[in-house]
Amino acid sequence: MKPLIGVVAYRRAFPKTGWLYDVSYAPNSTAIQESGGLPVLVPIWLDEQDLRDVYDRLDGILLTGGEDVDPANYNKPRHETVKTTDPQRDKTEFILTRWAVADDKPILGICRGCQVMNVALGGTLHQDIPTFVDTQQRHDLNVPEEPRHQIMHSVLIEDGTLLSGIMGGQQVRVNSIHHQCIDDPSPDVRVVAHADDGIIEGIEVPNNQFALAVQWHPEDITSDPHMKNLFDQFVNAARARIRI
Repeated sequence: MKPLIGVVAYRRAFPKTGWLYDVSYAPNSTAIQESGGLPVLVPIWLDEQDLRDVYDRLDGILLTGGEDVDPANYNKPRHETVKTTDPQRDKTEFILTRWAVADDKPILGICRGCQVMNVALGGTLHQDIPTFVDTQQRHDLNVPEEPRHQIMHSVLIEDGTLLSGIMGGQQVRVNSIHHQCIDDPSPDVRVVAHADDGIIEGIEVPNNQFALAVQWHPEDITSDPHMKNLFDQFVNAARARIRI
């Protein structure tokens, strides 16, 4: 039986009409399907009871990339570089994160999803890397001139972690599309990976079967077998849960 993986579908208005659509970046669902899972889009506008009814039917949660997390969620004033936030998406993904961690249901965070996992569990963010972090390393693409799969920098992974086992070692080369990053890690997570400049690139929840988040976009570089293996192992963890 294929596991059901929840992927949050955020709201977008069609520019010409204002009509609302529930959307999600397609390569995330493709990566789940190619690793043997079934992606299930979860609307952000569900009330908490309906959200819980959907969640209970899912075998795993995927937190995807997207707009900035509202700094009000970690009690910081908004920096001028934070242009677009979605409070309803924040709320829905925080709830799903907390439920999944409490229930030891497999959860994988990507880019914004890494930041969501940290904030949902009590951590904070740097709202803009160029403003708050002393680094010459680029972490954000020039869009659309540069492709999403463009490799930007190395990530150093702590030995003996879930992530190092999945990636087959302690260093990988990754793409990068973010201007925010983790500042104070949540007390409930373990930092397991950094970029060369010290920016946090991976966190795990200790003692959970699979609660992992990375700052890069593995869905765009699944031609790399290590990135494909990240989705494979996530889906395998969700599949194992079906038998519990």
